[in-house]
Amino acid sequence: MPPPALPSANIARHLAVMAAAQPGLAALKVPRGRTAGGDIDYLTLTFAQLDTEVSAWGKKLTDAGVKPGDRTLVMVKPGLPLIAAVFALFRIGAVPVVIDPGMGLGHFLKCVARSRPRVLLGIPVAQFASRLFRPTFSTVEIRVKASPSLTAQLATSGNAAALSDPAVHRASTDLAAILFTSGSTGAPKGVCYEHGMFEAQVRLIRETYAIAPGEIDLPMLPIFALFNPALGMTTVVPEIDPRRPAEVDPAKIVQAIRQENVTTSFGSPTLWLKVGEYCSAQKITLPSLYRVLSAGAPVPAALWESSRYWMPNGRLHSPYGATEALPIASIASNEVDLRAVRGACVGRRIAGIDVRIIRITDSPITMLGDTVELPANEIGEIIVHGPVVTKTYDAQSEATAQAKIEGPDINSEEVPADLRIPDVGLPRVSAPNAVWHRMGDCGFLDYSGRLWFCGRKAERVETAAGAMFTEPCEQVFRRHPRVTRCALVGLGERGQQRPALIVEAPLARSHVLATFARELRSLALQQAHTSGISLFFFRPRFPLDIRHNAKIHRLTLARWAAKAKGIETAAR
Repeated sequence: MPPPALPSANIARHLAVMAAAQPGLAALKVPRGRTAGGDIDYLTLTFAQLDTEVSAWGKKLTDAGVKPGDRTLVMVKPGLPLIAAVFALFRIGAVPVVIDPGMGLGHFLKCVARSRPRVLLGIPVAQFASRLFRPTFSTVEIRVKASPSLTAQLATSGNAAALSDPAVHRASTDLAAILFTSGSTGAPKGVCYEHGMFEAQVRLIRETYAIAPGEIDLPMLPIFALFNPALGMTTVVPEIDPRRPAEVDPAKIVQAIRQENVTTSFGSPTLWLKVGEYCSAQKITLPSLYRVLSAGAPVPAALWESSRYWMPNGRLHSPYGATEALPIASIASNEVDLRAVRGACVGRRIAGIDVRIIRITDSPITMLGDTVELPANEIGEIIVHGPVVTKTYDAQSEATAQAKIEGPDINSEEVPADLRIPDVGLPRVSAPNAVWHRMGDCGFLDYSGRLWFCGRKAERVETAAGAMFTEPCEQVFRRHPRVTRCALVGLGERGQQRPALIVEAPLARSHVLATFARELRSLALQQAHTSGISLFFFRPRFPLDIRHNAKIHRLTLARWAAKAKGIETAAR
């Protein structure tokens, strides 16, 4: 007698469940202008209508010849087209390939070529691009148009009574999607997501942040809207250009939150700083907000502090993770020590996730037994394991070898028993043949089990006296009232680098900048780990990542500083 079939792990099945449980609840609200009274006018779809919409998209795709397993490059607008397209692809068993449109044409085309899509689902301009750059899109056999008129026709049909098609059976280890990293410290890479990983993400996000069906979300990163149908939350699409998120008008974000009684939102620290500053200037609070998640870069002290005023009934949270592994840990505003200068505390690991600190190396690591686990409070490389940790990059075996570790439990015999990290109630969850991800970050675990982020491994400065890490050093200088962004960089050969600080500041006369540099030097001398910094550069704008507009491209700044003229201060 054959064993019973395992239940399907297809992440799309959650939409049908929510459509049956709360068919009349709004699932999606898309802004389409203003009413005569100045309110935002929304196109609204219920969960039943969204389920019908997804079924219609699925039929369009299958009629075009799209089959289970087909890699499908998704080039549609955020909001309804993105959610409907991705869930339809999940439902029919195809594999959506999602690439940030703002990463630059060169990177974008390389990502397309590497992902080898068989199907292109895109708006007219995407269809034109696929023919203009024909060699890059050479694997595309099927082109499916996603036009605004088709979307409007389906969305306004009101045919909520139509039965949805069941999701194609998928095992938890089946490939579900390919999502690309932001490429903040290198070229973007395609991350292979399995259906079981999405399932674990939905579960951990729901449990960690106590999210309940019926809540209202305003996601300021389009891809985060994809979790909402599975969580049963209403998605309010923000008026924001994902290609230029830093240009967001905070007044529009605040209006949407207040008008729709938004309870939760995700956005980078840069975006929430703008919203917070607007609220402070206008003396506005956002009482409906229960939680705000901010990630993509360390949350500055100013944002932690201001959030307590403009969000009187909620808390700011900062989840720690990466495209390859999310969520890993989390911290809330009531847990943050704003006086810290040894790194950014990112909180305690989430249940089911294992976090360890190992000795830093830039070489590939094959087995966990080849690593050395470090004691509490010692900075090393952060590695993680758990159900949300991805296993491979797409078509990049070298990158996979550099970032993944396999094998049985870690060799921690060299760590004395009295120095080992306490488990603080969360058992270690490693298993034989587990895949661990090297986060590419440096940090440490303190004696209470909290994880601290100290900076990207590739951006550490290697001096003759030892390594210096970006976050603990930059925290010292961000205390200066005129410093919003700054970057620690190393000049010269690794191992003999000279540390220098670059500050984002308006151009000014040389004597003004010289005074500024002396003030920074005074701050440097107050901490042992920054006392060796006596060279300062000033630059009006920093290069930042497109996705969050928060991650500083320090390696780019280091190349600039190597040719620029800095200000030397007295090495007292």
